[in-house]
Amino acid sequence: MKRNPRINEKWIQEQISSNPSILGLGDLILKDIERNHRGAGRLDLLLQDPDSLKRYEVEIQLGKTDESHIIRTIEYWDNERKKYPQYDHCAVIIAEDITSRFFNVIQLFNGNIPIIAIQMNAYEVENNDGLALTFTKILDEFELGFIDEDEEVTEVVDRYYWEKKGSKETVELTDNLLQLIKEIDPTFELKYNKYYIGLAKDGSADNFVSFKARKSYLIMRLKLEDSEDIQNELLESGLDLMDYNRRSGLQRIRLVKKDLVDNEETIRKLMQMSYDYVHL
Repeated sequence: MKRNPRINEKWIQEQISSNPSILGLGDLILKDIERNHRGAGRLDLLLQDPDSLKRYEVEIQLGKTDESHIIRTIEYWDNERKKYPQYDHCAVIIAEDITSRFFNVIQLFNGNIPIIAIQMNAYEVENNDGLALTFTKILDEFELGFIDEDEEVTEVVDRYYWEKKGSKETVELTDNLLQLIKEIDPTFELKYNKYYIGLAKDGSADNFVSFKARKSYLIMRLKLEDSEDIQNELLESGLDLMDYNRRSGLQRIRLVKKDLVDNEETIRKLMQMSYDYVHL
């Protein structure tokens, strides 16, 4: 592709921009192209999932991945997530050849950066100037997960930290949800960690449910079995579902105050299912 005079990054950008779904990441919409990052260059594409408010910072490279391109992709992702913390962000690197060097570099981050690697290929067709693109996901997203119990000792924060990161209203939702958790076991308490609000029982972490406070909503994460029956039940519940992460076994749900009125029984049931899945 790199040697083909008809193919350049601008042409690839246009193909993706006209139909972002060709990447295989869902029915995404284009938010920006060549987005200027002061002192860092221009982000090739910014895509968004309109249903989950998740954004993808996409960088395109002809030829093989290299270290500078990887770092630039991560830098754009980091800039966007700091500027727009109300969204979930994921870095996406697209290249002709995802090299073993790329995986070596990514391993250094120990899964702490959500990144997707997509390999692209071109082939000849009768239309579209005789060329078309295919995209194959080589590396799926590594979501920020639970940190180890030993790490929690140095990463403990307080309630004010999350009220500032989210809002007082969304942190208050965790208080209400804790009351439902206490129906399972009254000794559970909230534990404020840097990366999530977890649960503790008798001083030890027990995170079958955890939370992340945002400005206008709360993300509840439940450890649940990857079951079609459970997914169908969730879809029928009317709750604002996000994604199910098979790697960590977490189902994410976006909650607002009204959900505790409209879906209290469903939330209670899900918490019990999560507790049973982890403990039984």
